[in-house]
Amino acid sequence: MDKQLVKFESRIRKMFENRQKSEICYHNLDHTLQIVEKVNEIGDYYKLGKEEKDDLFFAGWMHDIGYWEGEGEGHEIRGAEMAEDCLIQVGISKERVDRIKSLILATRIPQNPKNLLEEIICDADLYHLSSDQFYEQTLLLKKEKENLGYGKVPLSDWLRSSQVFMLSHRYHTEYARKFLQPGKEKNLKLIEMKIEESLEEKESSSQGKKNKKDKKKSERGVETMFRVTSTNHLQLSALADNKANIMISVNSIILSIVVTVLVRKLEEYPNYMIPTFLLVATCLTAMVFAILATRPKVSTGVVTKEDIDKKQGNLLYFGNFHQMSLSAYKGGMHALMEDGNYLYDSMITDVYYLGKVLSEKYRMLRKSYNIFMFGFVISVISFLIATLFFDPIQY
Repeated sequence: MDKQLVKFESRIRKMFENRQKSEICYHNLDHTLQIVEKVNEIGDYYKLGKEEKDDLFFAGWMHDIGYWEGEGEGHEIRGAEMAEDCLIQVGISKERVDRIKSLILATRIPQNPKNLLEEIICDADLYHLSSDQFYEQTLLLKKEKENLGYGKVPLSDWLRSSQVFMLSHRYHTEYARKFLQPGKEKNLKLIEMKIEESLEEKESSSQGKKNKKDKKKSERGVETMFRVTSTNHLQLSALADNKANIMISVNSIILSIVVTVLVRKLEEYPNYMIPTFLLVATCLTAMVFAILATRPKVSTGVVTKEDIDKKQGNLLYFGNFHQMSLSAYKGGMHALMEDGNYLYDSMITDVYYLGKVLSEKYRMLRKSYNIFMFGFVISVISFLIATLFFDPIQY
């Protein structure tokens, strides 16, 4: 490590000691050291240049310094502004300062990295999802949020929300998918077991042994049903997208061949004009329906407080909340977690509309495959007829 990085690390460590508040028990120096280690490890895997690795080093150290003010909301923006002052004092160029600030801002949830460096720091920031210390760290995060005034959350509710987050999260880099995803899958099983344990403890304190056993079976059965149903829907959606991609690729190849080879020969072989038109029309139409099957559709993205009070808003689908403020979304999610019926209604709604989307996907996909199948057969037959019965000169 060169002198500039050593000097910076020593300085930032002292700033952590002097400015880190005791309420921040998760996003602290230990977490930061882990992130710095991971961005360096992933950077080595991708054989990044020195400047890129140094930028990740600076961003790793400063991605959570916004917590020094004792507030979690908006800490990335505060951290990026604080980092700018620190980096200018170190002598980093304006172009690199802007890049490092972008790396810090990329860690905001939901993550949306735009390049490899941003993907690396995003995956490093959520490394704990795959860590052997995951359960202890998620309890520290729970304690930190309570320290920051978000209110007490029952352990079972916290674990459920963590499970939902983990299921919705996807690692971005090939490295993370290869080396971190297996640990994350293991932790998903662990958290499921912990949820069941917390539910058992909660039931044992309020009900008799027989009622507890019946309720346990019922809740576990309901949760298993939702989990299996949602997983099946997502797998079917992925399968539909793969089929649509195959159809798009096949038709693109056929069209490329027709345009580059066959179209230029039509003056010499005018008898192939109609078969060529049929083949092109078939491929284009099949591609359009395949694209329609995969085209994303997002709703307005706002669930109002009145909807939540009436228990009508579904906050489990991103299309319903992506335009909401963080505070409004948090309030809605707490209301959702505190009301079992509201939670189950939202899950039922989510599964229902997943099914509706799947139905539309497969309807479009079926049209695409039917058009391709029949149109391709007709085109081949027309080519044969044009070849056997129509001479190019007499045509």
